[in-house]
Amino acid sequence: MRTLIILTLLAVLVMVATCYESRESMESHEYFNPFINRRRANGFIQADRRLEAISQERIRERNKAPHERQREICEDYYPCELYAFRHGYAAAYRHYFGRRR
Repeated sequence: MRTLIILTLLAVLVMVATCYESRESMESHEYFNPFINRRRANGFIQADRRLEAISQERIRERNKAPHERQREICEDYYPCELYAFRHGYAAAYRHYFGRRR
């Protein structure tokens, strides 16, 4: 019986020590209003720059430079690619596809 009383008192002491709410936590403005408005939230939370860089890369992939498109067209046509190995892609594109315009 005596050990039960001691264990109960010990449990009450542990509960009081862990559940005690200090005066400092009561002074915090977040205790009464834990949510902040959007303008203040945007002040310290920044967008992820990596996601922005990935989206810019996707835009650049869609809008290729003209010489890059010409090179890809030339690579798809085998005789143009062989000609490009000897004379360069710009000359090969002009040779095979330049007259069509």
